[in-house]
Parts: sequence; structure tokens; C-alpha cells
Amino acid sequence: MRMSESKMAAAAGVSFFIRKKKPSEGRGRKRKADDGEDKVRKKFSPKLNEEISSDSETECSIGRKKKVAEVLEIEETAQEKKLRLAKLYLEQLRQEEEEKAEEEQFESDLIGGRLEEEVLEQKGKLKRLLAKDYLPPDVSEIRLLRGHQLPITCLVLSPDDKYIFSASKDCSIIKWDVTSGKKVHTIHGGRKGTEDRHVGHTMHILSMAISSDAKYLATGDRNKLILIWDPASCQHLYTFKGHKDAVSGLSFRKGTHQLYSASHDRSVKVWNVDQNAYIETLFGHQDAITALDSLSRERCVTAGGRDRTVRVWKIVEESQLVFHGHESSIDCIQLVNEEYMISGADDGSLALWTVTKKKPLVTVRTTHGIRGDPGIQQPNWITSVAALLNSDLIASGSQNSKIRLWKCGEGFKRLEPLFDIPMVGFVNCLKFSSSGDFLVAGVGQEHRLGRWWRLKEAKNGIYIIPLKKTETKQQSGDSK
Repeated sequence: MRMSESKMAAAAGVSFFIRKKKPSEGRGRKRKADDGEDKVRKKFSPKLNEEISSDSETECSIGRKKKVAEVLEIEETAQEKKLRLAKLYLEQLRQEEEEKAEEEQFESDLIGGRLEEEVLEQKGKLKRLLAKDYLPPDVSEIRLLRGHQLPITCLVLSPDDKYIFSASKDCSIIKWDVTSGKKVHTIHGGRKGTEDRHVGHTMHILSMAISSDAKYLATGDRNKLILIWDPASCQHLYTFKGHKDAVSGLSFRKGTHQLYSASHDRSVKVWNVDQNAYIETLFGHQDAITALDSLSRERCVTAGGRDRTVRVWKIVEESQLVFHGHESSIDCIQLVNEEYMISGADDGSLALWTVTKKKPLVTVRTTHGIRGDPGIQQPNWITSVAALLNSDLIASGSQNSKIRLWKCGEGFKRLEPLFDIPMVGFVNCLKFSSSGDFLVAGVGQEHRLGRWWRLKEAKNGIYIIPLKKTETKQQSGDSK
């Protein structure tokens, strides 16, 4: 009996010892606890993978993600947590660097494109291929501005395209607001012989130019005078004298206040408007100069009338390049950029030139058709040309009731007709807006240089022709 009681006591002591030791053993056995953590991880890892691979953003999935994250945060060790957070931080840094690199690449491409365009423009080789996007305008949207009593002879647009300055055989100058079509200011002409007491022109105005910063407006007339105006106030500033015949062409060198003038006296003169000073005279043409144009280089181009030459004047070098190609009097000329130019003659021919060749790249004959009786037929004159600067879009005007728009073909070796715009009268001057959104035409019953014949059905006025593009059409369709 005692033996059994002692055994029972020993057993009880052992049992007590085991129960007492169990908690301490649970704390001390890390390997088993780690095994338990591995089981927990294995238990939740499929759910974690499922949540990461899912694209769903429902509340349930977000709730499950939060629970999994909480369990993982509880179960993972401190080192594992640090490693996970470090990986997340590195991933964020990598994404931020990639986004930053993409933004910098986009900005560099944008800046590079702008710089490349500016360099090409300065070199005179910028060619924007825009002509293919233009569509025939709606005739009902063409606006007529009436104010001059006699045919319009010349016009210019302000650099911001907000104002038109026009001049006429009635010796007046009118400043127009493009948006409203209303007169902003009128400088009235005077009678011949009143030059001493009249501020303004007293004979037909033939030419006009505005500086690229809109600080000066220059006008030239048959009375051999060049008048300088303030375009903002239309106040008279200076009068330049020196030509011995009508002033038929004016142009400001782009970005400067250097003024070039051409005259029927066969000369080209250079002026400094800021200093109200004459600089020099250039000779070379064998007949009256009918038109002149210039851009940013220190040079200008002229049409030599019946000497049938186009000339490029290099002012600094005091030299000139002579170009032959037209078979009749060249009445108008315009630079497309520093490398190309367009000219029109009274035999109806339109020529596209490059300054590197003495012959035209392409010549289109009888551009505006034939006029006259079947027995006596003559080509319609090219009375004006215009070019959208640094692009492949050209316009030509005549007296055959239309303005024609052209595309310069590949390599500027072709002139392809785009469409015609109805216009009754002599289209004596044409100007594209700098934006290319509209074309302005100065129209009269007579040719700007003479009175060979008169079109009674024509109206003396300024036509504003809105130009439509395929892009505009698509955008309007999308908005609807």
C-alpha cells in the first residue's frame, strides 16, 4: 500500500513538473515557433498572390488585402519587414526615375524641335508642308470691307493679325480691325500740289510695309516720297526723299528697322528708320522695278519689270545675283523663305525660284487662262502673288474673277493647283495671315500700276477670306 502511494506521489510529482515546465519550453523553443510562422505564411501566401494578381478594386478585395497585410505584419520578423519596406522604397524610386526620364526626354524633344525649327528659319530653309490640309472656303463667309473710293493698290497685316492697313489710288490709308471689319483710323489723301500743307499722300500710293515689331509703317507713292507712320496712332513721323520716280516697293528687314525701297527709277535704296537716315543706293536693273521683298537676312529681292530679271541684292557684299526665266514683264514677287521665291508676269506665267539656280525650278504658263476675242487672245496677267511664310502654300491673283491657291510639290520642283476662290476685279495685292487662318485680297476696278482697262462690275475693297483646314473640320466634327 505504501509502495503504491509512493508511486502515485512520484507520478503526481512528475505530472506537476511537466505542467510547470511546459510554458517555459514554449518560449525557449524558437525553432518550433519558426516552424509555426512558416505554416502561417504558407497559409496566407496563396491569398496574397491572389490579391496581387487581381485587378479588381472592390471593397471586398481591398478589405482582404488589408487583413492579409495586417497578418503578414504581425507574423513577419523585423528583418523581413525592413527588407520588404526597402524593396518597396527602391521600386518607388525606380518608377519616379523612369517618369522623370520620360518627362525630360519629352521636354528635350520639344525644345530640340523648336530649336531645330528656329535654326532652319534663320538659315531660310524651314519648309512646313501645310498646303495639303487646306480646303476651299465657303464663299458666303468671305467679307468685303468698303472704304476706299478708288482701286486698292497695296496692303499689309499687323504682325499679330489684328489689323489691316490698306492704301489706294485715292491717296488714302485706312486701318481696319480684322475681327469687326470696322475702320479704326483713316488718313485722308490730299490733292496734287498741296504737299506743303497736307500731312499725307497727294498721289497714288503704290507700296506699303510694316516692321516686324509693329513700330513703323512705311508707304510709298508716285510722288517719289516715302512716308513713315506710327501704326498705333497713325501719326506721321518722317518723310524720306531721294528717289527720282514712283516708289513701287517697300519692305522692312525682319527683326530690324532697316527699310528697303524700290522705284521706277531702277534703283534700290536702304534706310535706317530709327535714325531717320539714308544709308545707300543700289543699281543694276535696266527697267522700272515693280516689286520688292525681304526677310531676316541682310538682302532683298526685286522684280525688274520689262528687263525680265529677278535680282537678289546682297547688301553687305554690295553684289547682286541675276535670274532669268520670264519672257515678259515681271510685275510681282514674294519670298517663300530665304531659299525660295515666287514671281508672276504679265504673260500669265508663274515661276518658282531658288537662290542657288539662275533659272526657275518650275514655270506654269497661262496660269489664269486666256482673255480677249477669239482672234486676239492674250493670257490674263498675274497681278499679285503671296506665300505663307516658310510653308508650301502659294496664292496668285489676276483679273479673271478668281484667286488660285497652289501647293509647292516635292522638293519645290512642282506647282500643283489646289482650288480657286471667286473674286471679281483686279487682285492687286494678296497677304496671308501669319497664322495661315485667312487670306486678305486688295481688289480694284483697275490695275494698281495703270489704267489700261476698267472692270465696272468689280468693287474697290478689301476681301477677308477665311481658310479652312482638314484639322479644323475634324475637330468640329468631333465636338458635335
